[in-house]
Amino acid sequence: MKKILLFALVMLPMILQAQFSYDLQGHRGARGLMPENTIPAMIKALDLGVTTLELDLAVTKDGEIIVSHEPYMNPLICLTPEGKEILEGDRSHNIYKMTFEEVKQYDSGSRFHAGFPQQVKFHVTKPRLKDLFDVVEKYVANHDLPQPYYNIEIKSSPEGDGVYHPSPAEFSDMVYDLIDSSISWDRVNIQSFDFRVLKYYNQKYPDVTLAMLITDSRKSQEQLKELGFQPEIYSPYFVALTKDVVSDLKEKGMKVIPWTVNTTEQMQNLLDMGVDGIITDFPNLAPKK
Repeated sequence: MKKILLFALVMLPMILQAQFSYDLQGHRGARGLMPENTIPAMIKALDLGVTTLELDLAVTKDGEIIVSHEPYMNPLICLTPEGKEILEGDRSHNIYKMTFEEVKQYDSGSRFHAGFPQQVKFHVTKPRLKDLFDVVEKYVANHDLPQPYYNIEIKSSPEGDGVYHPSPAEFSDMVYDLIDSSISWDRVNIQSFDFRVLKYYNQKYPDVTLAMLITDSRKSQEQLKELGFQPEIYSPYFVALTKDVVSDLKEKGMKVIPWTVNTTEQMQNLLDMGVDGIITDFPNLAPKK
C-alpha cells in the first residue's frame, strides 16, 4: 500500500500536465498560491501541471537579470532588509540602482497580500533568471516532468529608460545572451507591452518567438499596424476578448493567449472561444481539456 501511495505522489505532477491540451501558463509562477516571481512559485506551478512559466525581468546595477514584475521593490509585497514595510507609492527602492547582493537583502514573500489571501507566506528573495533556470531544469529532470516553456516579459517604458532599466536595445541584448546560453529558444518566447522591444527583437533576432502584450483587444488591427509586423502570439487582457476577435487573429496565423484569467468559468469561456492558452494566477483552477 505504501508503495502504491508513493507511486501516486510521484506521478501526480505528470498526470496533471497530461490533462491540459492547451497552453496553461502560470502567471509569475503561481501568484495566487505562492509569492510571485520566486522559484517556489515556479515549482508550485510545475506541480500543478502548467506547460509554461510566465515571468518578468528587471536589471541590477551590476548587470544581473532579476525576476521581478517591477523594477523596484513593490511596497505591496516587499519588506526592507530590516524587515520593515515600504510606504505605499514609494519607488525609491530601485533595483536598477542596487547590486544583486543588495537585492537579496529584501524579503519578497512574507508580507500578507490582500489580493491573494491563499498565498503561502515565507521569507524568499527575488532570484536571478539564471538561477531560476538552473533550479527549474533540475527539478523537472529529477521528477521526470516535461520540460516547461518560458514566457518571459521584458519590462520597459520610455520614461523608465536609464532610470529603472537599460535602453530597450541593451536590455534586449542582455536577456538574449543569457537565454541563449541557458535554454533552447524553441522553449522560450519574449513578450512585452513595449513595442520598441518587440521591434528590436524582430529586426535583430528574427527567429525568436514574440508575444505582444495588449490591454484592449478591441483595437487589434490598429495595434498590429502600429507594431509593423505580425508576431507569433497576441496576448490581450481577457475581459474585452470576443470569439470573432480570436477567430480573426487565428486566421492571420497568430496564437491567442489572454491574461490574467483567475476563475474556472472565465477560463472555460475563453477556451470555448478558441484561445490557444490561458495565463492565470491560479493554475489549480484550470479546467481539464
